[in-house]
Amino acid sequence: MNIIRDCLDALLHPSARYDALTRARHRAFMAPRLLGSLAAFAAFPVYLAMRGAPTALEVVAFAWLIAPILLSWFLSRTGRYEGAHVLSSLALTGLVMTVAMTTGGIESFAAIWLVVVPLEAALSASRRVVAFACALTLACTAALIVSGHFDLLPPPDADAITRGVFMAFGVASATLYAAGLAFGAESLARTSVALLSVEEDRYRLLARNMSDVISRHRHNGAVQFISPAVEAMLGAPVSRLLGHGLFDRVHVADRPAYLTALSDAARGGEARSVEFRLRRDVPRGVARGQNNQVDFIWVEMRCRPLEQAAEAVSPEAEAEVVAVMRDVTDRKIQEQALELARTAAEQADASKTRFLATMSHELRTPLNAIIGFSEMIVQEDVLMIDAVRRKEYAQLINDSGQHLLSVVNGILDMSKMETGNFEISPEPFAPRAALINCCNLLALKARENAIDLVTRAPEDLPVMTGDPRAFKQIVLNLVANAIKFTERGGSVTASAAVEGARLVLRVSDTGVGISTDDLKRIGNPFFQAGKTYQRRHEGTGLGLSIVKSLVALHAGEMSVQSKLDEGTTVTVALPLAFTPRAEQPSSNIATLTPAVRSAPPEPSHQVKKSA
Repeated sequence: MNIIRDCLDALLHPSARYDALTRARHRAFMAPRLLGSLAAFAAFPVYLAMRGAPTALEVVAFAWLIAPILLSWFLSRTGRYEGAHVLSSLALTGLVMTVAMTTGGIESFAAIWLVVVPLEAALSASRRVVAFACALTLACTAALIVSGHFDLLPPPDADAITRGVFMAFGVASATLYAAGLAFGAESLARTSVALLSVEEDRYRLLARNMSDVISRHRHNGAVQFISPAVEAMLGAPVSRLLGHGLFDRVHVADRPAYLTALSDAARGGEARSVEFRLRRDVPRGVARGQNNQVDFIWVEMRCRPLEQAAEAVSPEAEAEVVAVMRDVTDRKIQEQALELARTAAEQADASKTRFLATMSHELRTPLNAIIGFSEMIVQEDVLMIDAVRRKEYAQLINDSGQHLLSVVNGILDMSKMETGNFEISPEPFAPRAALINCCNLLALKARENAIDLVTRAPEDLPVMTGDPRAFKQIVLNLVANAIKFTERGGSVTASAAVEGARLVLRVSDTGVGISTDDLKRIGNPFFQAGKTYQRRHEGTGLGLSIVKSLVALHAGEMSVQSKLDEGTTVTVALPLAFTPRAEQPSSNIATLTPAVRSAPPEPSHQVKKSA
């Protein structure tokens, strides 16, 4: 059998060698025809020896045996399976008609073979070939009936015995041939089932082992099939995801996009792609995220209409959709990290721009004053400057130099804190005395601006451990900021109290306040609320940044409450017993929590632009 199969495979057309079912069909067509023809030709000499000289009809019948060989050669050369079946139907019908017309017409023993023609065509698995064979059989049958009715054919053999023998031969041969066709059809069916089973096993193996999830949906999103890979992706069994189970896991905000993609693919006939979030079951014993947040993953889904379904329905109907889903959570995290990095880079660039704009003003103004007034003192003889005017110019030069020194010191301190090189020296000190001392230093400036400076600190305020220099710098920056941005006639209140194990320092003013958008950025280096060209006060924008960093170095917290045109309250909470760590954190770990109060118990104030 293997030798015969190998010989047949060698005769197959190249187009049939790569598909198992097509190869089986071509073999089923060629094998019986070649073997039958060769067997008949081998028996022909024996037939002649026993019967003698053949009749014309016998010569035609044996000549017909060449046709199956030619048909097999045609299929082997062209690979046209349907065309070979059409030619086979024509050849068989031609033989039957020839024998029937010479042996009695419709009453001939050969007429029964017309039934075999459609059966043979059925093996082609083509409706067109079967329809052609049926039409050809009916036409031949009608031709035999009409010819017999009008006596156009020779009368049948009068010998009843001979007629019976031929009729039995015709029925038996037709039955055997039909049986061969039936066995061929059964063999093809078995081959088809085996190949289908192999293909199903192959696709099932792929579906079970590939990381991507394959699913089949209706246009409304209902899942009809989903591959087992989804169990590893979502931690849920397949049975819970069928129907609308998968849809119920889609994030509420992403459901419109999910349904739109499926509907467009079903209706438009084109592939669609969409990204959405799916809820994933957290395994037992594994804690959820912070605040018991539900665990979601990002999924990319590519969907397209199912071709088989699209052919079976009308063009107006919506086809089913097959989708491939892939977990893209890692890619999303990377995209978010890149977005954060880009935002940070933009903020750094904006900080640099603000720094240059601020420094150009803060440095140029006092330097111009120093250069101008010093040149006037140098030329005092020419300008006839008296002693009072010289003293005034010298004081202005000194004030400008002190301002330059404070600007440079602020920049250096901020740089040290951001690089983690700013050292603090904790020691016990009295916060009440430090607070009162700082307020006394700024009392003159408050009086000059007609601002009421109020200090509230209980006498029993306990001693705390921290860096007294840093504490004074915090108070001086906050109170000076409050005075700077408070209009004449306003008030500034500095208070201290103990809450638990922390000292809470509050500096409130009735100043100009700040908008909600700027409030979110207060405490960033060189940031000043409002627009740079609208500034009415000098300063580098480092005041609150330094305060924020010093508070962070003391393991404290700072918050700002403000309302535009009503004022600002800055609250600083420091531990009473601060223990320095081996490595001090950089300033960027401080937490600035802005909050806008609608009805504060005390006058609410806005964070001022840093000095």
